[in-house]
Amino acid sequence: MGAGHVVLLGDSIFDNKAYVHGSPDVVAQLRDELPPGWKATLLAVDGDTTSGVVRQLRSLPRDATHLVVSAGGNDALGFAYLLQERVGSVAEALSILGHAQDQFVAGYASMIGAVSATGLPTAVCTIYDTPPSEPDYKVIKTAAALFNDHITRAAFARGIWLIDLRLICDEDGDYATPIEPSAQGGRKIAQAIAALLLTEGDSPRSTVIGRERPGRRPGYPGPGG
Repeated sequence: MGAGHVVLLGDSIFDNKAYVHGSPDVVAQLRDELPPGWKATLLAVDGDTTSGVVRQLRSLPRDATHLVVSAGGNDALGFAYLLQERVGSVAEALSILGHAQDQFVAGYASMIGAVSATGLPTAVCTIYDTPPSEPDYKVIKTAAALFNDHITRAAFARGIWLIDLRLICDEDGDYATPIEPSAQGGRKIAQAIAALLLTEGDSPRSTVIGRERPGRRPGYPGPGG
């Protein structure tokens, strides 16, 4: 395939310069992974939610050829207070979390609609967990799964690519903070994006990019691959 111009949209998963203390951020690492002639532009903004991605799209370069979106983590964080709620049963807890999921779905659907309207090949990222050594790792992993369920459904329903950050950032060293990627994690994310762009062509279809296979760049080809 020819050279392209990939644009990163979303939040601090991509806009992580403030957390790597002078080491390369994700967009710099992605430029290192891409072959000559390719361009990478960062429009993601630390702290943005899914609604912020709609705003970011207004600055989309005219020559953009691919979009990669990592958003939803800050939307999910907005419901973190629910984990402290006292309930009478597991069923009641699931009902409360289900209502939060419904609100998340509404915001994510609006965002994915705006991104899809560009007509550009697009990949979306799941919300990663947190460092495995964190005391609340299992709780956070389980709660995040409620929101990741919709992200994966949205990707597969629209036939667009999915980059599963839960499979990519799976070590403590991948995190600069419990919610921000380190230079190590950023490098793995950049490698996954590059693998997708350089091996899958530019015809959107449901594809999951995750853990590295021996002897090749990280990535799983589409269904059945």
